[in-house]
Amino acid sequence: MCLATGLCAGGNYFNQPLLDEISEALGVSSSTAATSVTVAQVAYAVGLVFLAPLGDLFERRKLTVGLIGLTAAGQAIAGFAPGFGVFLIGVAVAGLFSVSAQVLVPYASILAAPGKGGRAVGTVMSGLLAGVLIARAVAGILSDIGGWTLIYHVAAVLMILVGIGLWRVLPPSYPEDPPSYPGLFLSMGRLILHHPRLRTRSLISGISFASMSAIFATTTLLLADEPFGLSPTAIGLVGLTGLAGALMASVAGGMVDRGHGRRGTMLGLVALALGWGAFVLGGHSVLWFCVGMVLTDVGVQLVHIISMNTVYTLDPQARARLNSVYMTMYFVGAAVGSAVGVWAWNAGHWVGVCVAGGVMTALCVLIWVYDVVLEKRQLAQDARLAR
Repeated sequence: MCLATGLCAGGNYFNQPLLDEISEALGVSSSTAATSVTVAQVAYAVGLVFLAPLGDLFERRKLTVGLIGLTAAGQAIAGFAPGFGVFLIGVAVAGLFSVSAQVLVPYASILAAPGKGGRAVGTVMSGLLAGVLIARAVAGILSDIGGWTLIYHVAAVLMILVGIGLWRVLPPSYPEDPPSYPGLFLSMGRLILHHPRLRTRSLISGISFASMSAIFATTTLLLADEPFGLSPTAIGLVGLTGLAGALMASVAGGMVDRGHGRRGTMLGLVALALGWGAFVLGGHSVLWFCVGMVLTDVGVQLVHIISMNTVYTLDPQARARLNSVYMTMYFVGAAVGSAVGVWAWNAGHWVGVCVAGGVMTALCVLIWVYDVVLEKRQLAQDARLAR
């Protein structure tokens, strides 16, 4: 499951370091080739809204393997595309059905033994996070070996093999009292209205990831310019320091299982704040920039995994729908954060980006304080009902 989520999520990032090769091979401009990045992200967003909730409607093993098979088909179409139009179709198909990763995450929580759901979700999410971070580097390496299409061919074959493996090892999992497809969306609206902690936890994670996305959007602008002047390869290697966050995913899940979710969230926000402090110094030092990257990624992932597990407990029979709402907000945060990062860079260069990151971190802290109030209120209500 860990490998599957990494392949599915990472596939949406294969094209990012290959835009020059794609534009040359398919006879389009670099700016036209770059539209494939947007197509992949928009397709994924559509899948989050319309496909991810299906885990509460259909048998989950069949759904997961079917979506993985369709993702593999999309990667194959992209890899064998004779022209840019067909390539875009392949990217869109792969992006749309790659939300199989978001079906697998709540599936892991369902299959986990009692008291182990947090660590199970954290482990699966570590694969997803590592896949996203490693995808760009692997795509570049395979492009040097066998051309830009090789990563798509390899990914398609690996996804088929992983799908077969999941079919063999995963037990069937049927939703209890599944609604109709239109009923899924009506119930998602009710879940948003009924669970204030779904709103607060989604906001905390979305805004914290927005701060991280501001870094992703401006890293090249900073490190490729003076005084650094780093090459694209070197910038990519600096970005891999974010793997520290992937390693924290299972740790965060374990904290949830032991009842330390509140403390873990606080530690995550502290790490995020310290990370932005390091980034202030990182404007003149690659070492401090790497420290900032590690701290912010650790902080974001602590908040993310703990929030995700918290959301799943709100209504165990609606995990897929809760996950769809939560991850949509998370994805919106990424898009907003990228836009804010570019705006802040234009307004105040790297200092502007750091100020924007600090403001977003402060917003997370304020929402978390309110979330703690909601948690205490819910615990008091549960205690009264238990008497």
